[in-house]
Amino acid sequence: MVQVGKFELQKQSGEARAARLHTARGVIETPVFMPVGTKGTVKGMLPEELSDLGAQIVLGNTYHLHLRPGEQTVKNLGGLHKFMNWKKPILTDSGGFQVFSLSQLNKVQEEGVEFRSHLDGGKHFLSPETSIQIQMDLGADIIMAFDECLKHPATPEEIQTSMDLTYRWLLRSKAAMTKEDSLLFGIVQGGLDLKLRTRSLEQITSVDLPGYALGGFSVGEPIEMMHSLVKDVAPLLPQHKPRYLMGVGTPLDLVLAVDAGMDMFDCVMPTRVARNGTLFTWSGRVSIKRNEYREDSSPLDPECDCYTCKNYSKAYLRHLYLSGEMLSARLNTIHNLHFYLHLMGRMRVAILEGRWEEFRNHCLTRFAN
Repeated sequence: MVQVGKFELQKQSGEARAARLHTARGVIETPVFMPVGTKGTVKGMLPEELSDLGAQIVLGNTYHLHLRPGEQTVKNLGGLHKFMNWKKPILTDSGGFQVFSLSQLNKVQEEGVEFRSHLDGGKHFLSPETSIQIQMDLGADIIMAFDECLKHPATPEEIQTSMDLTYRWLLRSKAAMTKEDSLLFGIVQGGLDLKLRTRSLEQITSVDLPGYALGGFSVGEPIEMMHSLVKDVAPLLPQHKPRYLMGVGTPLDLVLAVDAGMDMFDCVMPTRVARNGTLFTWSGRVSIKRNEYREDSSPLDPECDCYTCKNYSKAYLRHLYLSGEMLSARLNTIHNLHFYLHLMGRMRVAILEGRWEEFRNHCLTRFAN
């Protein structure tokens, strides 16, 4: 029987890696993209559809599920997997990002964060211990340590203070873990300064954990800065532990991050922009609302074999979107998630077959727009 938390590095090409992470609910093959199911559902998708698309793991959001319906309700109903009818692994974030970005007011102190709900203004308190307990009650397979998420820009002094607090909160998060079959990941912060990032990385990785994440990206910084910093920082993370880049990003972002040595990714982008009529294809982005598609009988992406592309024309997808039909969001979401998941699968095969550099260059050309 393979040990839960075991990370098998199968092949490496440059910094790009193909690996297998063993969890209590099955093996995750990396590189992997994790669809975001904020409130216990990936918007518009049945769990069976996600599985058929190739999703290996989804995300749940600690902040949102704590506020509604409440982790105790989920626990009493059999845990998040049963609650949402998802049989594969689930990763839950710590709630930190939402506390700092969504709450009407928040007050940070050593003990934790006092905040007001974005739903009703009610007062709540989240600490490393409560965040971990919420995630264990939800039944997550991968649990994220509680961290502070600074807004961009921030001063070096603010970043230093924040990342030191995140380190102390990590120690408390680890001490609060009692669920043996859940894997705790620590989160590296440090803003956009390489020296501070490196110091935060040294702090976080000094704590022995099943995996490590890079947080604090995609918060308004120039995208080129993120690409450059991830390229510098990723190889410094432990070689034989999974590396998770949180909240990123576009297909181009994913290719560059895999090339830098990252393994795991999540982002609301493919589902969110699908609802706004933006679709990702092997020829670049498509805004389906454009008039040029009014009588276009061709599929959205001739290179794609998803349900949407096999059955519907650009003209029909445009019509649905402009008509405000629910099916528009459904078909667009199916395509975008298929595209992301298939892209990750192709990256993995390219690494395993020794074709990574060729495939990376192919993608960089295709996704330039």
